[in-house]
Amino acid sequence: MPLGQRSGDKSDSRYCGVETDFDDDMPQALAFNLSGGFDLVVAPLVDPNYRPSLARDEADGSSVLPVVASDLVLCPSQWSSHVVGKISTWIDLDSEDENVRMNSEIALKQEIAWASHLSLQACLLPSPRGPSCGNYARCVNQILQGLNNMQLWLRIPLKKSKLMDDDSGGGHTVDTWEWWNSFRLLCEHPSQLAVALDVLSSLPSLTSLGRWFGEPVRAAIIHTDSFLTNARGYPCLSKQHQKLMTGFFNHSVQIVISGKLVHNDSLGSSFTKHDDDPNEVMPRHSLRCYLDYVAFLYQRMDPLSEQERFELAYRDFLQSPLQPLMDNLEAQTYETFEKDTVKYSQYQRAVHKALLDRVPDVKASTVTTVLMVVGAGRGPLVRVSLQAAEETGRKLKVYAVEKNPNAVVTLHSLIKLEGWENMVTIVSSDMRCWNAPEKADILVSELLGSFGDNELSPECLDGAQRFLKHDGISIPSSYTSFLQPITASKLYNDVKAHKDVAHFETAYVVKLQSVAMLAPTQPVFTFEHPDYTVKKSNQRYKRLRFEIPPDTGSAIVHGFAGYFDAKLYKDVHLGIEPATATPNMFSWFAIFFPLRTPLCVPPGSPLEVHFWRCCGSTKVWYEWCVTSPHSLPIHNSNGRSYWVGL
Repeated sequence: MPLGQRSGDKSDSRYCGVETDFDDDMPQALAFNLSGGFDLVVAPLVDPNYRPSLARDEADGSSVLPVVASDLVLCPSQWSSHVVGKISTWIDLDSEDENVRMNSEIALKQEIAWASHLSLQACLLPSPRGPSCGNYARCVNQILQGLNNMQLWLRIPLKKSKLMDDDSGGGHTVDTWEWWNSFRLLCEHPSQLAVALDVLSSLPSLTSLGRWFGEPVRAAIIHTDSFLTNARGYPCLSKQHQKLMTGFFNHSVQIVISGKLVHNDSLGSSFTKHDDDPNEVMPRHSLRCYLDYVAFLYQRMDPLSEQERFELAYRDFLQSPLQPLMDNLEAQTYETFEKDTVKYSQYQRAVHKALLDRVPDVKASTVTTVLMVVGAGRGPLVRVSLQAAEETGRKLKVYAVEKNPNAVVTLHSLIKLEGWENMVTIVSSDMRCWNAPEKADILVSELLGSFGDNELSPECLDGAQRFLKHDGISIPSSYTSFLQPITASKLYNDVKAHKDVAHFETAYVVKLQSVAMLAPTQPVFTFEHPDYTVKKSNQRYKRLRFEIPPDTGSAIVHGFAGYFDAKLYKDVHLGIEPATATPNMFSWFAIFFPLRTPLCVPPGSPLEVHFWRCCGSTKVWYEWCVTSPHSLPIHNSNGRSYWVGL
């Protein structure tokens, strides 16, 4: 049964499993563990004493695989929903002993074939013995090519990086993340390869742990000897472990309890009621106290907010950015953005302050402020501007300029419905082509994209500022784009699945979830409005140097996350840059600039990135590349991915 009720959470992290020993009575073993409160078992599929070479010698080559049970003892839905196969831990495909190596290769293929026959969702592979795992990766890569729906989880111990002596008398640092990185780089089909982390009593640094949230971690195996004992005698986890568990819950990672009872469970009853039949009493599971603690951690998490529930469907889902200058947006798109009350309340605050600054109290009843909403859409900025005027007691004349003829229809209906005919003039025109009958005191727009300038706000406002008074106010008054290196295995694999270069030269809008932020953001481009010295945004260039913290260990960069921060007016800001993001706003997700080749950055090495915003006669595009720790090709150098409508 799920760990608890958390509003809005539909992820796999609601369920907890248990690692078991070999048991040839699979129905009884499964029934006992499910009745004990666990949702799945991670169980060996084959007798651990089995060795292929011995079986061939004893049975003259006609042996039967000593599996845990026939496929008939459970129905297919039970196998697929409640059992994760555990591949024999004795397997060592990189052993120096040829007999061990050959036995391992045969056994691995046999066990995964049996698991596939059972329609299991996943199999747990034994941990590599070290970073040199070429033959292991080769064998798994062969298997992945013929695998359909089953995932393989590579078991990786979550250990502190430490200096180990080697045969030469020197030392080397053990970082088990390197084991995973070496393994996945050798596989051609990484989308079906995931990680199961062994969580031990001691943990690496927080920055080192953060790398894993950009990797495809499907399970976290918590060992019972990792638990402490609280004052009441119950098992508990350290603060660092608790924080890690919260991260797992938020990233849809399933928890699996492993090990023997090492705490006094006398505080709990020896028996428990059966979930399906309250009158039936079952022996209490020996690991129930650990399950109860995991459930306690899960249940104390806050329910998903309205914003988080809205974003669920968009998490790690690549979308092409909007191009409102070229395309007319659909009604559903307008409706989605109009639900973002936080954004419009910030705009209302900005207009409120601008009106007070523009017209002193003594002239409030005699002076009419001319406000132009350029890119009015279906009218939300018109509404908040009029509400700000009502709050301040200022007189307002509004021009609502919109190029989308379909949105103009809605605008006319809104103006008539609200009785704003005497205050609002609707202009059906591209803002850059319209000849305004008078100059504006305030110019309001929401042309910002995920990167601040990727919906061509600079070009549009350069064209529109000719009808803003020289002392007029632009809302927004400035905006800055930001960039940050990230590990994002899922996003990279999704781009790679298209099997062409073009998709690696595209910037994607995405709600980032399974990513690791490797360094703080840095500013890229800033645009200010009004700017009467610039009539068109020329090419811009920025070189950025990121320092990834040394205690992170080596890290993989799959690309860069882009954000923006906008100053609407004075101290009213709006943005998605992580350090200053506007709370509970969902109109914009980050933008993702992928790298064709993932870049491994050694500990403490600088990461040097070059970024260009190029402007042609009919289009705008970005180019990007990395030159340190080593050079990669310039992305999108031919302007294949661009924004049009100039």
